[in-house]
Amino acid sequence: MAKKLGFFMCTGCGIGEALDTAALTKVAAKEYKVPACKEHGYLCSAEGVDLIKAEIEAQAMDGVIIAACSNRINGDVFNFPGVYLERVNLREQVIWSHEADDEDTQMLAEDQIRMGCEKTKASEVPAPYIGENLSKTVLVVGGGLAGMTAALEAGKAGYSVVLVEKEAALGGWLNKVYKTTPMAAPFTAPEDPNVAGRVAEIEGNSNIKVYTGAVIDKIAGGPGMFDAEINQGGNIAAERVGAIVLATGAKPNVENLDYLGYGKYPNVITQADFEEMAKSGNIDAQKVVFIQCAGSRDAERLPYCSAACCVETLKQTLILKELAPEAMTYVFYKDVRSSGQYEHFYKAAQESGAVFIKGEIKEVSEADGKLVVEAEDMLLGGDAMVDEVDYIVLANGMIPSTKAAEDAAADQEIAENILNLQYRQGPELPNLKYGFPDSHFICFPYETRRTGIYACGSVRAPMDMAKAVSDAAGAALKAIQCVEVTAGGAAVHPRSGDLSYPEFALQRCTQCKRCTEECPFGAINEDEKGNPLPNPTRCRRCGTCMGACPERIISFKNYSVGMIGNMVKAVEVPEEDEEKPRILILACENDAMPALDMAGINRLKYNSWVRIIPVRCLGSLNLVWIADSMSKGFDGVMLLGCKHGDDYQCHFMKGSELAEIRLSKVSETLDRLGLESDRVRMVQINIMDYAELPKIIDKFAEDLDVFGPNPMKGF
Repeated sequence: MAKKLGFFMCTGCGIGEALDTAALTKVAAKEYKVPACKEHGYLCSAEGVDLIKAEIEAQAMDGVIIAACSNRINGDVFNFPGVYLERVNLREQVIWSHEADDEDTQMLAEDQIRMGCEKTKASEVPAPYIGENLSKTVLVVGGGLAGMTAALEAGKAGYSVVLVEKEAALGGWLNKVYKTTPMAAPFTAPEDPNVAGRVAEIEGNSNIKVYTGAVIDKIAGGPGMFDAEINQGGNIAAERVGAIVLATGAKPNVENLDYLGYGKYPNVITQADFEEMAKSGNIDAQKVVFIQCAGSRDAERLPYCSAACCVETLKQTLILKELAPEAMTYVFYKDVRSSGQYEHFYKAAQESGAVFIKGEIKEVSEADGKLVVEAEDMLLGGDAMVDEVDYIVLANGMIPSTKAAEDAAADQEIAENILNLQYRQGPELPNLKYGFPDSHFICFPYETRRTGIYACGSVRAPMDMAKAVSDAAGAALKAIQCVEVTAGGAAVHPRSGDLSYPEFALQRCTQCKRCTEECPFGAINEDEKGNPLPNPTRCRRCGTCMGACPERIISFKNYSVGMIGNMVKAVEVPEEDEEKPRILILACENDAMPALDMAGINRLKYNSWVRIIPVRCLGSLNLVWIADSMSKGFDGVMLLGCKHGDDYQCHFMKGSELAEIRLSKVSETLDRLGLESDRVRMVQINIMDYAELPKIIDKFAEDLDVFGPNPMKGF
């Protein structure tokens, strides 16, 4: 624990004019006996930083409290290695959000300093966890376009790469196409897939080791220490790798296409069938109809857009013009989604003579050995019909290989696993409802819910070839970032650089398994007795395990149940007759805290009864904090967290959802005690809701005013 502390008060940015800074300094000096307390006009200036550094050296400080601006800024300025640093926000969340030179604002600032001192007293500088025999090799699973790109990018960056492809040769989908969509300017003509050239580049890079005709038997360990067993024709090769890129692609959806004649008429074919015909040079046709969104964007079939189908059809109309110049081409579409530079490709297809009809297909039939397409013209009205059709090409969607493996397992009762992870929470990546690996789709698109494993290409999301190339480069970079920060004992996203990790007092463990079950990232396995086996390099440092543990045996050097409880107890709660209620806000550091800062930056005012404690994630919420706040005399508790659900924005995936489940138990308890359950309220917000936050807080304060004082005050 920090033994010798220093307190530094900044009076700049209006803090000195709005608050009695001498009284604030007195809180640290007198109440917490901090031996070195200094004020400065601008602590973030070179002179201010030098002052702090000089005091740290002179006083041999191991803990520093800086009362100034938000900890979301000046992180590079206030950087004192080996010293625990606590930032107390007096600017954005005090003077910019509340009235200047006001008694309630002053009391708020004093309580913020008390909480900062309390946390600093209990915190230590975390020592990084450095695993044994760490590897910086990147394992790429899947040797198609995305996988080869990821391997090349990592290899060219100087990192060793192991590339595993289940087929006998690299190339994946590229081996099956006649030409690809354009991947570079001017984006007007199909391109040669250049499989041989890509493979030669891989073979010519000494950093890349290739296993073809191979599958993953199992992967154990975690980032920096993944141990993979690769089965190549019965021969097992062991590789230790630091990070994994999943690039196993997608499968064409050919289910439920009978309504368009697929499986009924032999000349109703898929885009893959067309590519095979084009490769053979055998397209004997006078009239071809392309039908977009075949089985896609359809709630009864494939609900989503597969992103690549439209540009693939544009490509195939141009290929048809090349191989059968006299053929008539018709394209029935819902919408032509040719985003970005592919608008040039769309124009090229139009100029080739292809006829585009926005229409809903009513019927596909056959007459005199030729196909007939009937549709409703959505632009001109009425019916549109094309007869004497030689081929109908269906732009069928894609299903990620992760979903295809799930479906195969369901059909055959034999798991067709891809990664075979030795994780307590299952052998594969947790998937979203359509089978794509789960990730934070806004902030962390490549990351999966298994730390150190990054998905790219069409296994991650529906995408075209050009997007898959850039996606693969992004995943390779994330894998490189992972192996580097893991080598230094630090966390990856979203607490990048965090050196802390959970510690378990196993002598008090009751083997309830809540920590292993609730960890969103599979960071904790179990031994044969049910004791948790933490894997520190898998950990994202969210604290969900800490919140889950009923025995409170899990803690971090700088974040624990007791630490937050002491911060709650440090607040001075006025006597009941003073009519100054207190509201505790436990705010998620990822969206809620930035939103509160944004409210301050925009000078939006809200009730000064609030006392704000940042938490790593609402998933780290331990119910004892609610009990502590109620017994301390807080009149209400508000949990501010990220949104959860199908389009969740929780940076730790499940934190807000778990907090809501835990909170339901609190509500039941309060009701039994005769207290209003609405004294404890959870609100889901994102950073852009900052303008609504003052209204949300003020409405809560009004409701508490109606409820009256907390009758548990003093118990």
